[in-house]
Amino acid sequence: MFPHRLTDKSAFDIAQALVDGFNRHYRLFRETTAQAKQRFERADWAGQQSAQALRIEFYDQRVNEAVDRLRSTYDIDALSMDTWQQAKLHYIGLLTDHHQPELAETFFNSVTAKLLHRSYFRNDFIFVRPAVSTEYIEDDAPGALPTYRAYYPTKDKLHATWRRIVDNFQLARDFEDLDRDVEHVVQAMTAELGGFRPRANFQIQVLSSLFYRNKGAYLVGKIINGYTETPVALPILHGSQGKLVIDAALFGEDDLLMIFSYARAYFMVDMEIPSAFVHFLRGLMPRKPRAEIYSAIGLQKHGKNLFYRDLLAHQRHSSDKFRIAPGIKGMVMLVFDLPSFPYVFKVIKDFYPPQKDTTREQIKSKYLLVKQHDRVGRMADTLEYSNVAFPRHRFEEELIAELKHFCPSLIEEDPRNGDVIVIKHVYIERRMIPLNIYLQEATPEQMAHAVLEYGNAIKDLVAANIFPGDMLWKNFGVTRHGKVVFYDYDEIEYLTDCNFRRVPQPRNEEEEMSGEVWYTVGPKDVFPETFAPFLLGNDAVREVFMAHHADLLDAAFWQGHKERIKAGHVHDVFPYEPAKRFTAGRFFDPPLALQGARHV
Repeated sequence: MFPHRLTDKSAFDIAQALVDGFNRHYRLFRETTAQAKQRFERADWAGQQSAQALRIEFYDQRVNEAVDRLRSTYDIDALSMDTWQQAKLHYIGLLTDHHQPELAETFFNSVTAKLLHRSYFRNDFIFVRPAVSTEYIEDDAPGALPTYRAYYPTKDKLHATWRRIVDNFQLARDFEDLDRDVEHVVQAMTAELGGFRPRANFQIQVLSSLFYRNKGAYLVGKIINGYTETPVALPILHGSQGKLVIDAALFGEDDLLMIFSYARAYFMVDMEIPSAFVHFLRGLMPRKPRAEIYSAIGLQKHGKNLFYRDLLAHQRHSSDKFRIAPGIKGMVMLVFDLPSFPYVFKVIKDFYPPQKDTTREQIKSKYLLVKQHDRVGRMADTLEYSNVAFPRHRFEEELIAELKHFCPSLIEEDPRNGDVIVIKHVYIERRMIPLNIYLQEATPEQMAHAVLEYGNAIKDLVAANIFPGDMLWKNFGVTRHGKVVFYDYDEIEYLTDCNFRRVPQPRNEEEEMSGEVWYTVGPKDVFPETFAPFLLGNDAVREVFMAHHADLLDAAFWQGHKERIKAGHVHDVFPYEPAKRFTAGRFFDPPLALQGARHV
């Protein structure tokens, strides 16, 4: 017997329970996010990485709590459509003065998706579009920080203003030489602006919270002068003396796009009104979708929600068809795309070739590992969806046939609507040019850069304790910025779980002439010197690779970094080029790649 009968009060109580569930989620989310400042000040890098991974789990935990609460209170199957409609209306009313209404709407969708059959997922029951505006939300609580601060320096006060900007964050750790660093910032800003010629509206606007990720804290803002707005970011790091330093001044949209890349871990940034932060950041990076900005600041569930809305809108305004993605077909994933949409869709196959000793659950665990891990700009973020309905007529028949052959357990056609095909589980990633295809079409200069980047990508992954497993060119892609990014995760392992070995010398002529492996190989054994035949068949590629990354074929390279990581060392990998740094040699460890790499 359930304690509440199905009355109008039930609808309100459901709405209130869902608001309470979301408020608990965002309170806990902010608490661990706010603690990033103290972890940065203490140089608690392991704690920072652990908190970044654990925070990703918070949302699903709170959703499950809300689901359990409602199921224990109501007979969900007995709730009428009218009750859910009323609950949604009450929920909208409760969000009228809320500071995170867009996130709360996504939370409502997540809970109802677990409670209701997908046939209920119509506009009446979930938030397909935002119902509460996020424009001009203000935090009027006493002592509340504004979203951003504005500063109005004169030429004589430029140095003092930048110093005040940094001091206002009240970092509880001394700077090595803040006046020196601020002078570097002033010089870099003056050069970026082509001299100091302030207009009447000259000002510097800075978001009121620092952005924390791994071993860095980023001050983010913009310089307004006349009709020009220049994005700016200052990375603050721990120097070799254990004190803080401003390491660079980064200007322009491209620099910020690299910092907020979808191939990097989510930031920790304390926000009372996240929509205001997103609005400010979108002004700095107009080419970056709002979905990706929300994800970059740790609100990836709302990012997923926005992305799905963008996908639906794109389908309404396009007419091309989903197709099998160009390139070499994967052994465990069926990959398809929509040519006019810059993403790929990946579905785990039901069966694999004998050489792929894996399961669906193991593959899903690898993707979860990547989601929770530091991606160091070298592993693409993935959006994971369940029960996604697509218009069948937008699928090429070849793709339909492949899906039914390789993924029959994940494909469902709605008998009530013959034009709908439902995919029960799918990953979605940014589309990149597969590296093997890029190399085939590249000029000699582009080829050399791509091979250099390929090795740098692997070394960045090594720094993050990741062994990619399958290192073939086809498993890497080239972004629009020319970065090489890894995107095939079914064989990744923690570097510290692998055993890197040299190939033993043959004991006799028979072993030397044998076409078979004559030595024992354990399940976690890796022989780096055997990579060459699979990677370096092209002479031009081999020349560049051996000039810069021959150490990747040496077991000692891998084993050495494994031992450093196991000893508790955390490498520095930052999202800007060494040439942008004010000075060199500030960090605790030397560059991971010494010949042409982009480590700092």
